[in-house]
Order: sequence, then C-alpha cells, then structure tokens
Amino acid sequence: MDISQRIAEITGRIKQSAQASGRPENAVSLVAVSKVQPEERIQAALDAGQRVFGENRVQEAQNRWAARRANYRDLCLHLIGPLQTNKAEDAVDLFDVIETVDRPKLVQALAALARAGHKLPRLLVQVNTGEEPQKSGVIPGDLPALLDLCTREGLTIEGLMCIPPEHEEPALHFALLAKLAKRHRLGVLSMGMSGDFETAVRLGATHVRVGSALFGDRVAPA
Repeated sequence: MDISQRIAEITGRIKQSAQASGRPENAVSLVAVSKVQPEERIQAALDAGQRVFGENRVQEAQNRWAARRANYRDLCLHLIGPLQTNKAEDAVDLFDVIETVDRPKLVQALAALARAGHKLPRLLVQVNTGEEPQKSGVIPGDLPALLDLCTREGLTIEGLMCIPPEHEEPALHFALLAKLAKRHRLGVLSMGMSGDFETAVRLGATHVRVGSALFGDRVAPA
C-alpha cells in the first residue's frame, strides 16, 4: 500500500470511529507524524493532499519545512516533541500549533515572546497522564496551577495532549485527558497514535498523531 492509499485508509477509519461514537465524520484531524522520515515519503504525503504534519524537533522541522512554506501555504505544522526554552522563538516562528506546553519556565518564555511582538501559535498543554518521571508533561494534579499561570501571562490554551505509558491500556489515559479537558472547558484533545487512534477518536480526540501506520517504520538518522 502506498502512502496515498494509507492516508485514505486511515482517514476512513477515523471517520468510521467518529460516526460510531455519534460525532461528525470531520470532527477529527489527522496529524501525519513526519519526524525522522525520508523526504520522498514526506513529498508523497504532500502530493496526496496531506497538509497537517507533526514534528518532534525544531531544527529538523526548520530544515524540512521552512522552504516549503512558499509552495504549500495551507500547511499546518504541529510541534509534538518537548520544547526547550532556548528554541522557543524558532518554534513560535515556524509552527502553527505547539502541543507541548508543560512547565512554568516555558509559559513565561512564550509570554515574553508575545510581549515582544511575536504572534503565538495555537497552544496545547501536554499532560503526563501516567506520571512517568522520564516523560515530559505536567502531571494531572499540577495542571490547574499551570493553566492559571497561562491565564495570568496572557496565553490562550486551547486544549490538552498526552502520550500514554507504553505498556498500559491507552483508553484509561484518553478518558482521563478528556475528563481534564471538560473540567477546564478546553475543546481540543490531541491523543492517539498509530496503534490506538480509533480508541482515541471514540473517547473524544480532535487530533490524532499517526506516524508509522502512515509512513512506515521511521528511518534512524545517520
């Protein structure tokens, strides 16, 4: 199956899952996770009409997408990896969505950029639903304080994002994220990846991040 067929197949499954849960078939956006993928696969996805992509690293995304902006003005780039504060300005200038706001220092760095005249992307808070020490994201108990800080600093948070622990039932984490979003009146939920995106859609995802199921296995950097 080539990439255009994979996009059609995945999109069809997303629509079916949305309809099965009583949601409009267009309620969910497919974010193609293009990190560490060869250029020919990225171009094939673009040729097939895919315009929403997710990247983990700012510099890799700059190398891949900065020059393409002129030819694909409807691109929508999501930062889905951890953001260091010293890369915040580059991220703000490149990405349309930053999904990984997760700590006070980053909130303050983004607020400073806004005060300096930068137009901020759409912002999501990453929640570490499994409270894994090695993983980025605010733990659920600290989410209210972080959201309050965002409000005080003038940042608009549109929703939440999570990456469930690898060996736990993802539905439990998706349900928790949906509960937190409802509690804080946030409308955007980025959750679900190649192996579980249909479950995520049924539990309220508005964005699913699909990489290997769309592009095939990642190619490790040389």
